[in-house]
Amino acid sequence: MPHATPEPVDFFARHRELLDKAVAATASRDHWTPYPESPSRSVYGEEAAKLGEAAFRDQLGKPFELPGHPGDGTVRATETSPYGFALGISYPRVTPEEAVAAAKAATGTWRAAGPDVRAGVAAEILARLNAASFENAHAVQHTTGQAFVMAFQAGGPHAQDRGLEAVAYAWAEQKRHPASARWTKPQRKGGALVMDKKFTPVGRGVSLLIACNTFPTWNGYPGLFASLVTGNPVVVKPHPGAVLPLALTVRTAREVLAEAGFDPNLVILAAEEPGERTAGLLALHPDVRVIDFTGSTEFGDWLETNARQAAVYTEKAGLNTVVLDSTDDYRGLLGNLAFSLSLYSGQMCTTPQNLLIPRAGIATDQGVKSPDEFAADLGAALDKLLGDPARAAGTLGAIVNDGVLERLEKAAALDGVAHPSQPVEHPEYPRAVVRTPLVARLDAEADEETYTREWFGPVSFVIATDSTEHSLRVFRDTVRAHGALTAAVHSTREEVLAAAESAALDAGVHLSENLTGGVFVNQSAAFSDFHGSAANPAASATLSDPAFVTGRFATLQSRRPVVPQEGTHA
Repeated sequence: MPHATPEPVDFFARHRELLDKAVAATASRDHWTPYPESPSRSVYGEEAAKLGEAAFRDQLGKPFELPGHPGDGTVRATETSPYGFALGISYPRVTPEEAVAAAKAATGTWRAAGPDVRAGVAAEILARLNAASFENAHAVQHTTGQAFVMAFQAGGPHAQDRGLEAVAYAWAEQKRHPASARWTKPQRKGGALVMDKKFTPVGRGVSLLIACNTFPTWNGYPGLFASLVTGNPVVVKPHPGAVLPLALTVRTAREVLAEAGFDPNLVILAAEEPGERTAGLLALHPDVRVIDFTGSTEFGDWLETNARQAAVYTEKAGLNTVVLDSTDDYRGLLGNLAFSLSLYSGQMCTTPQNLLIPRAGIATDQGVKSPDEFAADLGAALDKLLGDPARAAGTLGAIVNDGVLERLEKAAALDGVAHPSQPVEHPEYPRAVVRTPLVARLDAEADEETYTREWFGPVSFVIATDSTEHSLRVFRDTVRAHGALTAAVHSTREEVLAAAESAALDAGVHLSENLTGGVFVNQSAAFSDFHGSAANPAASATLSDPAFVTGRFATLQSRRPVVPQEGTHA
């Protein structure tokens, strides 16, 4: 006797209250999160940490299973932990044509389901990802090199926050217009013209997520969930060095979609072997109509230029800048900045690179500090922060790839290195490559060619300028030309803070002022802080705002006349 097909689960009813709160949070901009960031047993359960690590370890050296996934064969293992061991995981192989065809075939019932159902399914996916945060944390740690606590927070709850934020925007924007309306136009003679109209949000088509090596979930979830909720199937193309975090995400999404009664091929994993051009081939496919990308400026620019059939959302590279004018908390400034430079070894798109300071120095509560004195004091603050190897390892993590080491070696050969980078022995993983930040002294006029390039990794420059006014001009001009994800200013003078804000608005970059405590320029909070800006060359999108979702769908209408019934008026 055949088994009865289980009824699809109504995830929208389960998560309606959460979705309403998320939309409200995007309007209030206050602190809000449904996903606790602490990897605490009291929050996630006594056994969660042990079970999560066991699930990660159990996956090593095996094929990754995705039941019902399109394609044939496997992609050989490509991931090596920055902490010194190969993951040995192979993944399903699917060609670009197979991936797009399967995604397209899954679209019809998803489109017909409507925004409420799609948002409910997305919220359930996020709930299950949150429950699996410990497994995901190990996957993120051992593909990106982040320290475990950072991998848990940034790769788990903070990424889930950004995903839910995108869900909230996508859900709200699709419901901006009514699902139906009756249109009545009075006439001078005869009865009114009456039409019944329907308004249906329709996704643009197949969405492609091209993920990065360093923050595969944090940068990947906004595009993934914005596309899903707006009715688009998603092909996930992970970086070969960081496949597992997104493979786990794809598996969870496919399980929830199936339980909700939809084709799991609405989310497909497109892993690739080294040397393959899967991302480029998918990006130019005529049925790929939305692309999300985080990575190099070179490939981001190529996508924006060549993927003309798609709406392209990019986060690339830039020159994150700090303008130093004065402070009444010099110690707090140094400590805050030292942590910002050290966190994940500077391997963040938001880490400060160019620190602009007048040659005459800055006024502080410890006297006037020249550029050389400031660079030396910053080096001392770094040494204090990173003096204990265990604490240093927990802050720095590990170097993610050889490209970062190559840039660090080039920076070490520059004239004016004020604080050389030093190796740190990791107490748990002796094969991990761990380096402290390098700080070099430059001149705004003589060294422009050096500091107008991005040095992704633990490399920053203390750059002498003629004055604070000159610093603001350099800030404005370099960010306009090369882009930035973050900017900061330190000053005790309101007129300087106002001038810095004006310069940031001209340059199109978000600004932080006088950070000396527990908030850091290279961290942002979902539902409150905007990340990225299409107003400068470093990005073509903001995480998240209405523009991040509205280009992913069109609202289409159908209309028909209302025929009056006999003996009635329309």
